[in-house]
Amino acid sequence: MIKEFIPDPDAEGPVVQHTPPRRFYNNLTFRVLVAISLGVLLGAFFPKTGEAMQPIAKTFINMIKMVIAPIIFLTIVTGIGKVSDIRQFGRIGGKALLYFITVTTLALFIGLVVGNLVKPGAGLDTAHLNKGDVSEYVEMSKEKTWVDHITEIVPPNVLGAFAEGNLLQVLFFSILFGIGIAQIGDSGQNLLKTFDKILQVLFKIMAMIMVLAPLGAFGGMAYTVGKYGLGTLKPLAMLMLTVYITMFLFIFVVLNLICYFSKINLWKLLGFIKEEILIVLGTSSSESVLPRMIEKMERYGASKQAAGLIIPTGYSFNLDGTSIYLSMSVLFIAQVFGVHLSIQEQLYIIGILILTSKGAAGVTGSGFIVLASTLSSFPQIPIEGLGLLVGVDRFMSEARAITNLIGNAVATIVVAKSENEFTPLIHK
Repeated sequence: MIKEFIPDPDAEGPVVQHTPPRRFYNNLTFRVLVAISLGVLLGAFFPKTGEAMQPIAKTFINMIKMVIAPIIFLTIVTGIGKVSDIRQFGRIGGKALLYFITVTTLALFIGLVVGNLVKPGAGLDTAHLNKGDVSEYVEMSKEKTWVDHITEIVPPNVLGAFAEGNLLQVLFFSILFGIGIAQIGDSGQNLLKTFDKILQVLFKIMAMIMVLAPLGAFGGMAYTVGKYGLGTLKPLAMLMLTVYITMFLFIFVVLNLICYFSKINLWKLLGFIKEEILIVLGTSSSESVLPRMIEKMERYGASKQAAGLIIPTGYSFNLDGTSIYLSMSVLFIAQVFGVHLSIQEQLYIIGILILTSKGAAGVTGSGFIVLASTLSSFPQIPIEGLGLLVGVDRFMSEARAITNLIGNAVATIVVAKSENEFTPLIHK
């Protein structure tokens, strides 16, 4: 039992009030774990019913997306608006982008090295593999180049950016708006106070939505297992196993080394965001915890402007898990069809992926779009090989999303500490 002393004006001394201990079944981590387990069982034994659970997961993710754009806007504006030195904010953004490019490029190389060593696609008989339809993604890859995606960061219509949930466009406008408020000085402080209050309301709404996180995780896992079936994993088990082990090693070797040199305890950080990791595992979407991650990184000690800028930007540019998956997938398809790629050709693939992996960020099915646009540069690799990945892609999306999530958390703390924008707090 927990004893809490509350002063009583009518008593001679303090009154001891007994508050009941928190039950384990009220813990969000426990409830999400149970929900994921039930989702797997439902999808495995009752596939049709499991597949019908998709609207539950979709509704939960839509509820999160409903508040993502305004939370990003208000967090960045209030963070920048209170900064006395705008140049420091520019340094935070510059360091973040440099970090993103360096680490994601390293992730691409790691995927390439592991793919060459393990050769998960060598010797597979394509005649016995399920082939999905990827024509839609191939067409989407032809519609826009990576240059188009970069130029579209600037929104032609601000309201349209919010309505469509285009995070990069919202981010761009938010930065300009925050700088504008900072430049008008004291006259903008009243507006910032109003924004602060609205932001508090939005985080209260987020807290209400997160109560439904177990339902979202249940629906997402039941749909995935029910639609694609655990049996689809057998033919491509080597690819899945290789991807999961590579991402595991990336987190606990590469990111752990980055944390070590930055004097960050990776295990404590993972423990602090364990609920977010489980929610991403269930929903296969890192967006489902984006607003919550901004708040969590602030609570962990990053400043408002650092967390508000690095987390949303990282969701588009710091895709460590996706980078590993992309380079390994290109090699896998080449190996399946017996296409030998020289070192020069593989380095060229890395160069293309560095650009295309950033260009399609935030687009539904972006992994296949990026792969399709990359393979189109190498006609010797059959683009229809993408169809081989459809059956297991959903099961690998959890690993990608979780690795991306952890990578962004590490990036936020590393960059914040480098700019003295990190103050260790008592972690609640």
